[in-house]
Order: sequence, then C-alpha cells, then structure tokens
Amino acid sequence: MTDTPQRTRPLRVLAAMSGGVDSAVAAARAAEAGHDVTGVHLALSANPQSFRTGARGCCTVEDSRDARRAADVIGIPFYVWDLADRFREDVVEDFVAEYEAGRTPNPCLRCNEKIKFAALLDKALALGFDAVCTGHYAQVVTLPDGSRELHRASDMAKDQSYVLGVLDEQQLAHALFPLGDTLTTKDEIRAEAERRGLAVARKPDSHDICFIADGDTQGFLARRLGRAEGDIVDESGTKVGTHEGAYGFTIGQRKGLRIGHPAADGKPRYVLDISPVDNTVTVGPAAALDVTGLTAIKPRWCGTAPIGPGRYTAQLRAHGGETEAAAELVDGELRVTFTEPVRGVAPGQAVVLYDGTRVVGSATIASTVRRQPAASTSTS
Repeated sequence: MTDTPQRTRPLRVLAAMSGGVDSAVAAARAAEAGHDVTGVHLALSANPQSFRTGARGCCTVEDSRDARRAADVIGIPFYVWDLADRFREDVVEDFVAEYEAGRTPNPCLRCNEKIKFAALLDKALALGFDAVCTGHYAQVVTLPDGSRELHRASDMAKDQSYVLGVLDEQQLAHALFPLGDTLTTKDEIRAEAERRGLAVARKPDSHDICFIADGDTQGFLARRLGRAEGDIVDESGTKVGTHEGAYGFTIGQRKGLRIGHPAADGKPRYVLDISPVDNTVTVGPAAALDVTGLTAIKPRWCGTAPIGPGRYTAQLRAHGGETEAAAELVDGELRVTFTEPVRGVAPGQAVVLYDGTRVVGSATIASTVRRQPAASTSTS
C-alpha cells in the first residue's frame, strides 16, 4: 500500500463536522497535517431539536454548537450548510418508501452516497476544495498507477468501510479519512480530543437511525404510513396473529411479533417474509432463515468493476462479520453464492464484497435463495 496524495501535499479540505468526537479529531488531524481546513456542519433536519436524547439523534442545535466550538479550538473557519431538503428527499423519503415496499434499507449508506460524497462533495469541488474529510474509520489507498482503493480501517473493531462501499473511484480520490490508519481505541480518540481541548471528548456517540431520535422506527413509520392491520401467518399459511403494519418488521426479527401462542415444537419463530401486496407477515423456525445465495442490483464499484466470477468475502450488515462467497456480475446484477448459509438477510440491505481488506464494491439485495429441507429451493 502507498500513502494517498492527501498526506503528501497540502490540500484545501472541507471537514464535515457532525458535532461528535470522531469528526472533530479528524478535522484536527487534517489541520495538524498542514492542510488548509474549513469545517462545515450539515443541517439535515428542517426542524432541529434543542437537545439530543442521550446518544440518539443528530443534527440538533446542540450538535451545531458543539461543531462550531470544536472548529474554534482547532482554529479553522466554520460554516453551517443547509442540506435538509436534499437529505429528506434522498435519505428519509427513500427509507420510508423502502419499508413500505417490504424491504430493509440502510440509511447510512444512502447518506454517504447521496449527501456526504455527492451533494457535499460536489459543492466542495465547485468551491475549489480538493477533498472532503470525515471521521469514518476506513482507508483510501493510492496505487503506483494513481488509482484509488478503499480498504478497511487498521482497527477492525471500529471499521466503517461497509457504509462507504457505495463510493466510486472518483469520490475516493477526493475523500480523506484521518482516523482510518491508526490503531487507536475509542478511549484513546477521546483522550486525544481532551488533550486538544475539544469539549466533545466525552460526548456520547450517536447510534441507531439519526433522523429517528427516540429510536422507535416502527412508530416513525406508523406516523408516516398509517396503521394497516394485517395477518401474521406461519409457513403453511395458517393465521397465527395480527399486526398493525407489515412495514414494522424485518427479515429475521424475533422480538415484538406478539403471537399469542407458541409454535407446535415450542421453539421461537422468526420473520421469514414480508408481503406488502397483501400486508402479510410470514413467520417460521430459525432454520428457514438459512440463505445460500442472493441477487443484488444497482452495483457500485470502489474502483474498476470486476470481470468474470471471483471469490470474495461478503459483509451483510454494518456490524456483521464476513462470510466467504463466490460472486459474478450477470446482466448488470450481482449474483452471490455463499460457502456456508447465512441468516437475517433481507431485500433492501446492502451486500459489500471484500478482497482481503480491499472493498471491491456494494449492491442492494433484491432477492435471496433459501436452503430448504427438501431438494428444491425457493426465492424470497
């Protein structure tokens, strides 16, 4: 691996500052490296709240103030950019539409694709900046021929390359991740922030979905889509319960099914399928969740698209592990076959392929192939 140009010559850098500790330390490191850094806080909510709820939520008035204070300490210019309309259209509305269609989206990937490395990067380049800096834990590597690759962070425990798997090579050429190549724990990052005099050193990390501050995704969707009672059925089609909206469920879900009686064998039941057409949720045993392969659409490559079939590892959720897989691009769709069955795979999620630590690319899961007790297989 070779260092990126961002680390060998000073650049005009736009640092996206969320108001959290990671983005503040990233901006400070970029400035310390000699880059000409300007901080920017993205106002993504049309109605920001005064305070977040613990570690939930973001884009509050409090976050904006925290980002401004951090920029003042670092000694860099600071601005607030209003991208609320773009965020609502590209991330929030997409999130609601995906759930309404029975799919399980990842809004963090969509935000990185459409907001931080599209709307923000486009505006930064138009204003003469060379790169956008964020607090993500990942690495951009420049090869001898000048091409860029995205790699996992040095510390696998904090790696966030999964949610960056939507970035193409041109976007990677203008991305700077100062936290990605250091083996530092989160406590050490906080200690560094404290040494730098950054007040966000002890601020809780945000988690869950940033635009659902109370963490109640089902309640959020119910307010947007309305309650729609439907049936919960088992694999034979027998009604075993009711629900108030199929959009409130995800494949592999066990809790919150509210089925009044146990399965015949007494074992837990899980969500196997969600049908928005007839507003039905199908449940069954854990073994029925075993997925042997999938088809994914809208592939995005972090560099040159692979040619022909290949062997990779696949990651299926932001904090999930890797599994060995064979993958091939067929008529614009990514076909993936797993060496061992995996569970909890839902249409709408992203599959991200890796070659060692290198991120090959990502695609949106459209359908899965499940292992069945009988010889035949079915597609969900």
